[in-house]
Amino acid sequence: MTTTVDHVKPNTSLEGPAADLVGRHVRRLIASGQLGVGERLPPERVLVAELGVSRTSVRAGLQALVGKGLLVTRRGAGTFVADAPVILDADTLSVFATLHGFSRNEMFEARRILEVGVAGLAAARAGPSEIAAIADEIASMFAAVGDPPKFLVCDIKFHRAIAAASGNKILAALVEMVSALFYERRSRTVNRQPDLRPTAEAHLKIYHAVRDHDRPLAERLMSGHLLQAEREQLAEGPEPDVEEWQDASTP
Repeated sequence: MTTTVDHVKPNTSLEGPAADLVGRHVRRLIASGQLGVGERLPPERVLVAELGVSRTSVRAGLQALVGKGLLVTRRGAGTFVADAPVILDADTLSVFATLHGFSRNEMFEARRILEVGVAGLAAARAGPSEIAAIADEIASMFAAVGDPPKFLVCDIKFHRAIAAASGNKILAALVEMVSALFYERRSRTVNRQPDLRPTAEAHLKIYHAVRDHDRPLAERLMSGHLLQAEREQLAEGPEPDVEEWQDASTP
């Protein structure tokens, strides 16, 4: 049987390595301190001239780093080093989950190990700006109790805000990655939970513990919240097939 490859552009094999070169160059600029958090990258034409690659390769290389959360693009302004936690290639984790069949039980076990400690660090380290960011997510969550899909987005953002308040960028990046996978799996079942107010109340208690810098209480409440969330989702019934949730867009 002959396989057709008409959809592949003739220069694909050349553009791939060239795009990788662009990515390595940008990472070196960051590693050497020439580019810092929030700083703008050189214009595309400068990268084309410096690296001797096409504009297409420059765009492909930069877009790959945008997809990993290392860079952000702003319309009309350019490309910048991201000031949020890197997502650590959540797409790869999602594919791995599909291949190996991550269970709901494994998901919550991983979240408890990771997020209980993160909540404790947040309680110990959060400053006024981090506490305000968590409070904003709590307010959004209560405003969305009648809209399950919107509530789920607020839920994810709350946990990410807690992670950011921990002051540990590695842990924050891990929470970003795991929360992206959790969102994919939860987005197809969230409508099964009729009353979201108790969940919002549980998040509010965690916020209060973080705000009051009560580390043991923050850890205990986060653990209890995740255990309760797991029990509620088990009571909702079986998880959907992979095909039903794998295309969900991460917030």
